[in-house]
Amino acid sequence: MVLLNMNPIEPQSSRRLALFDLGFRPFFLLAGISAVLLVLFWLYVYTRSPLASAYYPAVLWHSHEMIFAYTVAVVAGFLLTAVRNWTGLQTTRGTPLAALVALWLAGRIAPLFAVVVPNWMIAAVDLAFLPVLAVVLAVPLLRKRQTHNLVFLFVLAALSLANVMIHAQMLGLTEATAAPGITLAVYLIVFLITVVAGRVIPFFTETAIPGAASRKWQALEYASLAGLLLLILLDLLGAVPTIIILVAVFTAIAHSARLLGWYQPAIWSLPLLWVLHLAYAWLIVGIILKAMAVAELINPMLAVHAFTTGAIGTMTLGMMARVTLGHTGRELRPGAATHWAFILISLAGVSRVFLPLLFPGRYVECMVLAGLLWCLAFTIFVFSYAGFLIRPRIDGKPG
Repeated sequence: MVLLNMNPIEPQSSRRLALFDLGFRPFFLLAGISAVLLVLFWLYVYTRSPLASAYYPAVLWHSHEMIFAYTVAVVAGFLLTAVRNWTGLQTTRGTPLAALVALWLAGRIAPLFAVVVPNWMIAAVDLAFLPVLAVVLAVPLLRKRQTHNLVFLFVLAALSLANVMIHAQMLGLTEATAAPGITLAVYLIVFLITVVAGRVIPFFTETAIPGAASRKWQALEYASLAGLLLLILLDLLGAVPTIIILVAVFTAIAHSARLLGWYQPAIWSLPLLWVLHLAYAWLIVGIILKAMAVAELINPMLAVHAFTTGAIGTMTLGMMARVTLGHTGRELRPGAATHWAFILISLAGVSRVFLPLLFPGRYVECMVLAGLLWCLAFTIFVFSYAGFLIRPRIDGKPG
């Protein structure tokens, strides 16, 4: 398969353009750009125009693209880079990586031309990306027999199923499957965050803070992940509200204990650390708000945006900054602009989740403010890191 490259990692060439040397480079750059453009366009659609595309309804377009365009781009960049580190085998690069990026781009562009592109083709192009990515990642993982990392392939397969549910409704093959598909996709990204966070946050904390020792209990690890999976299953199946609330409370407590075990006061002097801890705290907030929404105490969309704007937005921005610095040979000391980007993305979460609770009559204004703060945070990322992503590593190493 042309997208596969199973050669050992080779030394960095002297080429001036390094955009397609490793997966994080093009996908993080496109993720940052799409984070800005998608939200700006959504704000225009929401406040000025009733249409986003001739294929998706406006709200569904926004939900779909924030997951399957922005977030999936971050996931792709992260996994293509991480799998190379885990296996020591070169993942897709060069022309095959450019082809994978083009497939992702086609999924974004095709729905905008639904008047001339057949609906089945729009669905096929968008649905193709995740399975192709999974195959690209599966080969090195299986070749090195890293069965413990196959969980990421299962998440990609489940995300593909969620996307099928959405497109099936768009093609008229099913009724009312798009909304559950979006819900499943959001939950899957949240689950992915819990898995990745459990690996990287304690490790990053211990390596950055002398003498730090994160506390991890195996029983708590299992309980937090199992609680989240059970919550996802119960919510998707429409279980009795009381049961969902009880499971959500248990899950929030388990994840809070998990985060406290990782916590060190010294993180607040290290932006690349506190942004990840804060992102995980947003995940806990989302679980608590989910329980409140099921109890009909708040608007369910506030819980959704605690997961998306709060947890997903903060975690992805923090990880993109850290991976970019580390994998371009730079010190893990982001500049002041990055600090402000982290603050702005957190303020976007506050504006989208908590301000509507305080000012329910200003819901639209709160949403617009959150969107503008989000766009400003990712604009800073793009302008600060685009040069790093395009140019070769400063230490001459591969990638």
